[in-house]
Amino acid sequence: MQLDDRKWKIFYAIIQTYLETGEPVGSRTISKYADLNLSSATIRNEMADLEEMGLIIQPHTSAGRIPSDKGYRVYVDYLMEQKEQDVKEQRERLSRQEQDVKEQQEQVKEQQELLIQKQDKMELLLKQVVRVLANNTNYATMITAPRYHTTKLKFIQLSAISEDQLLAVIVTEGNIVKNKMLHFLHGLDNEMVLKLNILLNTSLNGLALEEINLGLITKLKEQAGIHSEVVSKVLDAVAEAIQMEDDVEIYTSGATNIFKYPELSDSERASELISAFEEKKELASLISESMEEENSTGIQVYIGNEAPIRTMRDCSVVTATYELGEGVQGTIGIIGPKRMDYEKVVDSLKNLKSQLDTIFDRD
Repeated sequence: MQLDDRKWKIFYAIIQTYLETGEPVGSRTISKYADLNLSSATIRNEMADLEEMGLIIQPHTSAGRIPSDKGYRVYVDYLMEQKEQDVKEQRERLSRQEQDVKEQQEQVKEQQELLIQKQDKMELLLKQVVRVLANNTNYATMITAPRYHTTKLKFIQLSAISEDQLLAVIVTEGNIVKNKMLHFLHGLDNEMVLKLNILLNTSLNGLALEEINLGLITKLKEQAGIHSEVVSKVLDAVAEAIQMEDDVEIYTSGATNIFKYPELSDSERASELISAFEEKKELASLISESMEEENSTGIQVYIGNEAPIRTMRDCSVVTATYELGEGVQGTIGIIGPKRMDYEKVVDSLKNLKSQLDTIFDRD
């Protein structure tokens, strides 16, 4: 049954009021509805039309109106149609969101392939750079791959592998991709996985690990409801992925140049220095120290006992930080005797910093 907008509003107001009060509804009561803005006379005329259409009845003379069985049927059919429309719209919305997620996945895949190519190229370049630097200076040298000073989460993708397994793909700044298999006691359907994807990405994208605080975690778990366990495990995987980015890749060369200098070439000193270059753990601490103490020139010089590594207390260490913008940094280091040619070393590092900036900008 087709009703114009005014008749429908009056009819709907009668239904709602009667459901709430159980009393016949008069024109004066209906006129109080803020969105009607109609006089009682106009409302009475419309109510007379609705009564003639069989949608409302007057239980007795001088009483208001109540819905008829036909009126209830029209009202219920309308509600069912609205519910069906809501469900349809929700499905369409979820479908659009799912399509957006798929497009993001494709973008991530493409970016990952490009990243792998670039990383392979970068690794070859850095190995060549550190080797040339060792040959030119006759000292031991090292260089780190560029990394983000503060790693932020870029994207999360959850995919159902089986009833009790989810694959979490975590993408951090620089399009670094980490995969983590998550196991659960209770399965998740595809619709819930999609909702969790939207929830996590909406809330976490662009955040560094220290920004994911207890308040945010609690809110996410509340929104996830009975699937709060999924949120907990995904957040653990995110923390693990971001912390893995803190592991710096170090390339070294020229360790045997140490033997060219008598003051460093006795077996014990040389063995300790060679070991430091092979294991690289101490070099990582040197890099952290140099980045914290770096001066305005970007070059730090440690002489003898100033060196943060015990095995290098008989050496001089010169480090430089190169920057690629947006918080991306790497460290170059030269280790030699205290009588090293400081002017040559500093000039070499300055030139290399400039060359690396140019190379990476071009890439």
